This record gives sequence, structure tokens and C-alpha cells, in this order.
Amino acid sequence: MSDHGTEPPGAEKTADLHFEDGPTDPLHRLQRFLHAAPTIVPVAVLVLSVLVFSAIVGTRFFHPFNLSLIMQQVTIIAVIGVAQTLVILTAGIDLSVGAIMILVSIVMGQLAVAVGLPQEVAFLIGLAVGTGCGLINGLLVTYLRLPPFIVTLGTWSVFGAIFLWLSGSQTIRAQEVAAAAPLLQATGWAVQIGGARLTMGTVAAVVIAAAVWYMLNRTAFGRHIYATGDDPEAARLAGIDTRRVLLATYTLAGFICALGAWVLIGRIGAISPTSGGTANLDSITAVVIGGTSLFGGRGSVVGTLVGALIVGVFRNGLALAGLDALWQEFTVGMLIIVAVGLDQWIRRVSA
Repeated sequence: MSDHGTEPPGAEKTADLHFEDGPTDPLHRLQRFLHAAPTIVPVAVLVLSVLVFSAIVGTRFFHPFNLSLIMQQVTIIAVIGVAQTLVILTAGIDLSVGAIMILVSIVMGQLAVAVGLPQEVAFLIGLAVGTGCGLINGLLVTYLRLPPFIVTLGTWSVFGAIFLWLSGSQTIRAQEVAAAAPLLQATGWAVQIGGARLTMGTVAAVVIAAAVWYMLNRTAFGRHIYATGDDPEAARLAGIDTRRVLLATYTLAGFICALGAWVLIGRIGAISPTSGGTANLDSITAVVIGGTSLFGGRGSVVGTLVGALIVGVFRNGLALAGLDALWQEFTVGMLIIVAVGLDQWIRRVSA
């Protein structure tokens, strides 16, 4: 296994592959290039979509307020997408990320507002709950050897039932949160930069993504995640404790979802059991469009951020163009199908 830690900054991480001599026609060379640099395609799609929508809707698209609005809209997807990226890199999937995020937000709100605990204590307990939810997923996947899809589908329902029970299906109003626990709304604070509005939630998302990028690209644990996702048996033969890697990955994903809950509260101000209901599918969408393979071992956090931006740009651009919301969903669905098809084609280079 090569030392990924020696790669220059910005280099994309992929599983270690040694290609045999084979066809060298332009199509195969392109296939190998895209396999080694999975973020190239989503970056190209993002740039092209920005150019197209700017041509369609004019200067309104590049208005600082509109650009900052896109950033705010994709912030939650980006944070949850980072957690989803870690799991998918191990060739798993986590359908419970959205439920964990909502559960943590409810726990924080109930403890700080209804119970009256100090906001710092409520915040830390919320982080612990999110981390514990990820740990539960990891234990079920690693020690009971249950399929990740089935495990997280089940915990999605379990966590969802718990947060509905805790909240009583009631929303804690923004005014109540602001009075009892302003810390929970901190990620909603914003500064004006020209005509743009930069929120602390956006800053938090960038910091989280940067920290995970560093972990994946500059630490042994990050290399173990890629190796485990690419070929678990080869990773075990190389001395990697794949069960420990999987357990740590799901636990870390739960912690990131807990941070996502903090960002969610700041984004909407209130704490509601119905907020963030599409986060599960949105996170998978961002990861897939961002070039991370659903089969594990190839992809990057940068790609996920780009994928989230692509979704935000398409929805915003189509809305500015006056198209109905159903066409926004249609377009995103087509992007997912194309991204998965492209991933299947790229993977044949190692077949």
C-alpha cells in the first residue's frame, strides 16, 4: 500500500490500484484518469451549470445575496454529506443520518428549554447522543454482521420514533430557544460582506469538511478507511483491523450528524421534529453526484461539497428561471442516475 500521506495538498484520494498493461486508446485513458481523479467530473458539472444558469437568468444569479443564499441552503446537506461520505467510503450506507440529526436537535432543545439545564450541558449531551447513535449503528454492522442498509433503515425508524416521542410532535419556537439557549442558535449568526450574508453555520460546515479531509488524506486511519472500502479481505491481510475501522467510522459519522443538528437549529431558529426530513436522501445525493463510489474505496469530501453545491445551484437556477419545483426534483433525479452510471463505467477500469 502506498503512502497517501505524501500526496500534495488537493490530491484526490482513491483506493490503491495497480493497473495492468491494457488498451491505451483515448477512451480507456479517460476512464483511468477519472478513476484516479473522481472530483474532476463534478467540478466540471458545477462550473458548466453556473455558466448556463448565469446566461439564462442574467446578473441575478451572480448577485452576492443569491450566492450566499445558495451557500446557506446547502450547508446542512454538506455537513450531513460529510458523515455520509465516511460511511460510503467503507462500502456501507447510513440511512439514519437525518434521523440522528433531528434527534440530537430535539434532545438539545428539550434539555435546555423544557428541562432548564444549562445550554452548554444540553449541547454536550446532544453531541454524546449523536455519537452514541453512530456507535449503535457501528456495533450492529460490525459485531452482528448485519448489512448496513438494513441496520440503518431500522435505526432510522427507531431514532425517528424516539424524537417524535421526546418532542410530542411539537415545535420549540425560535423565541423560546433564543431566551433559554442562544448558544444553540449560534450557527445562525451572520455577518454582512458586501451584499452577501455569511452565516456561522457555513463556516462550521467548511471547518468540519476541512478536518475530515485532513483525517482522510493525512492520517493512517484515513488510509484504513479507503482500504477497508476497496477490499476488506486485502485490508485484513495487510494487518488492518477492519471491524475497528468500521466501528470508528460509524461513530464519527454520528458525531458529525450531531454537529449537523447544531447547524440545523441555527439555520431555522426553531427546533422542530419535521425539520431536515429530506436530509437522508439529500446527503446520499450530494455524495453520489460528488463522485464518491457507492461501492467504496473511491471518493473525497471535496467531491461531496461540490455535489451539494451542484444540487443547490440547479435548484436555485431553475427557481430563478421560473420553473416549477417538480422540475427541480426531476433534474436532481437525472443527475443521480447519470452519476451512478458514470461511476459504474469508471469502475470497469479495475475489473
